[in-house]
Amino acid sequence: MMRLTTEPTAVQPAGSRSSRLSSSFRLALLPGLLLLAGCEAPLNLSGVEQQLQEPVRRTDQIQSVAIQPGLEVAVGSHGLILHRNSSDANWQRQILASEPNLIDVEICPDGSLIALGFEQQLWRSDDQAQSWQGIDLPTSENLLDLACGPDGSYWAVGSFSTLLSSHDRGESWQENSLGEDAMLSSIQFLADGTGYVTGEFGIVARSEDTGGDWEMLDYIPNDFYPQAAHFTTRWRGWVVGLDGMVLHTEDAGDSWQIEPTPVVAPLYGIVEAGGELVALGENGTVLSRRQGQWQPLEAPVMPVWLRDAALQANGQLLISGGAGTLLSLDIQ
Repeated sequence: MMRLTTEPTAVQPAGSRSSRLSSSFRLALLPGLLLLAGCEAPLNLSGVEQQLQEPVRRTDQIQSVAIQPGLEVAVGSHGLILHRNSSDANWQRQILASEPNLIDVEICPDGSLIALGFEQQLWRSDDQAQSWQGIDLPTSENLLDLACGPDGSYWAVGSFSTLLSSHDRGESWQENSLGEDAMLSSIQFLADGTGYVTGEFGIVARSEDTGGDWEMLDYIPNDFYPQAAHFTTRWRGWVVGLDGMVLHTEDAGDSWQIEPTPVVAPLYGIVEAGGELVALGENGTVLSRRQGQWQPLEAPVMPVWLRDAALQANGQLLISGGAGTLLSLDIQ
C-alpha cells in the first residue's frame, strides 16, 4: 500500500490523460430525439405544448437527488433544477444560466446545497434551492462526483485521478492527484472523517483525516471500474458497475468479494435507505440487498437508466433517471 499526502500542487498536463466517462453519464448526454414526420395533414402539437407546461418533462435527464427535512432537490442536464418542500408538493422548475449539465447535488453540514456541473463549475445555494451562485473550478480535468466533508469542505473528483477541494465554501481551491492516469468516479466522507475515492482500473484510496492524506489501497480485482460506491462504516463498503456486478469489502477496502446479483444490466448507483442498500441501473433496474442477498425490488417496468435515489420523509425512495424519471418507490 502507498500513502499519499496531498499537499497543494498544480497538476501539469501529461502525455495522454484518461477522459473516459462513466457509462451512466455517457447515456445521460445522449440527446432525446423527437422525429416528426408528416405529409399534408397539419401537425397536432397540443401534446408537446402541454408537456412544456409540466415541471418535469420526458426530455429531462435527471442525474441526482438530495433530501433534507422540508426540502427535496433534483438536478439534471441543461441546467435543470427541480425542488419542492415535501413529497406531497408540486415540483418547481428552474433552469440555471448557461444551462450547465448538472451531474450531482449534495447537502452540506451547514444546510447549503452544492451541485456539480460537467463544465468545471460548482453551483451553491444558501436559500433552500431558490437561487444558485455559479463558481468556476480552476481545473481542466473532467469532474464526475461531488461530496461535502464533515468539516464543511467541498470536494470533487475526476480525470487524471484529480481531487479538487475547498475549505472556504468555494472561494479558493486546491488541486491534487493520486498520480494515476485514470478517472475517479466517486468520493464519499463518513461522519468520523474517513473518506473513500474509487475509480477506473479498480482504484481505491482512503483518508483518515477528511482528505488531508490519502492512502492508495490495493486495486479492486480484475480492473473493476466502479460506477458508484457506498460505505456504511469505515470497514464496510460496496461498489457497483457493469454487467450487474457488485463487490463489497469488510476490511476498509483492503480486499473485495463479489456479491451475486440476478441481473446483467449495468448498475450506476448505490444508496442506503431504510437500513437496506439499493442499487440502480439500466432498464429501470432496482435491486435491494436484504439478509445479504441482492433481489429485484418491485418497480414499474421502465426502459430508462436510473442513477440516484434518496429516502423521503414518508419512508419511500425517490429515484431519479432518464426520460424525466422521478419515481417514489415503497421499499418496505
